[in-house]
Amino acid sequence: MALTARLSFIDAIQNESSDDPEDLFAGSLGVIFTDDVTNQHGDASTALHYTSPHLSKPLRIELSDPKIAEDRSLFSHFLWNASLMLTELIEAGTLGLRAGDDTTGAGAGTADVGKRVAVPPLADFDIRGRSTIELGAGTGLPSLMAALLGAKRVLVTDYPAPVVIENLRKNVELNLKDQKGARGVEVAVEGHGWGDLEMPLALENKGAFDRVLCADCLWMPWQHENLRRSIAWFLSEDDPGARAWVVGGYHTGRAKMRGFFDAEKLREVGLEVERLWERDCDGNDREWAWDRGAEDLDITGRKRWLAVSVLRRIRKDVDAGKAER
Repeated sequence: MALTARLSFIDAIQNESSDDPEDLFAGSLGVIFTDDVTNQHGDASTALHYTSPHLSKPLRIELSDPKIAEDRSLFSHFLWNASLMLTELIEAGTLGLRAGDDTTGAGAGTADVGKRVAVPPLADFDIRGRSTIELGAGTGLPSLMAALLGAKRVLVTDYPAPVVIENLRKNVELNLKDQKGARGVEVAVEGHGWGDLEMPLALENKGAFDRVLCADCLWMPWQHENLRRSIAWFLSEDDPGARAWVVGGYHTGRAKMRGFFDAEKLREVGLEVERLWERDCDGNDREWAWDRGAEDLDITGRKRWLAVSVLRRIRKDVDAGKAER
């Protein structure tokens, strides 16, 4: 099952499946052109249904309608494939699903997962009992799944533009209110600009989360430093099992996003890559590569793939060993 197979368009006003020709065409591009994949979904007039066989009802994903050019330039008014993949990793890891099964999304991998490329076991993406913060949440889909599947605390953040934050709060209200799975979960939506660590939200939550979620946040190279700083700030310093899950697409080009993973830059904020690989929209895996030559120039080909990474704090025992040597 393709990564986008769980999505359907609905008219945001009439609450019915959309018959708009543009929506139908966009939703079927991967069928008409099998090498092409739609990597951004929805608009303010056409909401989305995300349907999982493991949820009691579809999630309704509304899209914001920013009018200011600065707000629109952030592209948080779309649902991106990186969010779909992170959501399906969380679902599969938490529910103990098997990669490649009929009810498991492609984001969790194929039946051959782990045979060609060493990837973390799906169980590593179990969200139960975790405190999570999502940075650059956009529509907040990974956070919604986390709240429904047993996270202890869920903080959903994005750039503090009122139209973006209001839409995130709407998605939380639409999908979590009166949902049995979300009862007792502490859920909040707040604005956070990456690297802005002097605001009350940051000061009150330093090291407060054992899971930091980032989906499609790597396409702006000028923000990599700020994003690394925010991840390091919010990630728990006391829990050696604390991790950041970062998934990013190549739609703007590998050269623009790969610098985020620079080992020295990560080390400057106390982070390191535990695992980094690539997965496509059909769940196939391959090793991460800094450069793929001509493939990186092929827009259709490269947007099929996403970088999937697990970051952790640099282990103190490793640093101590280096100091002794």
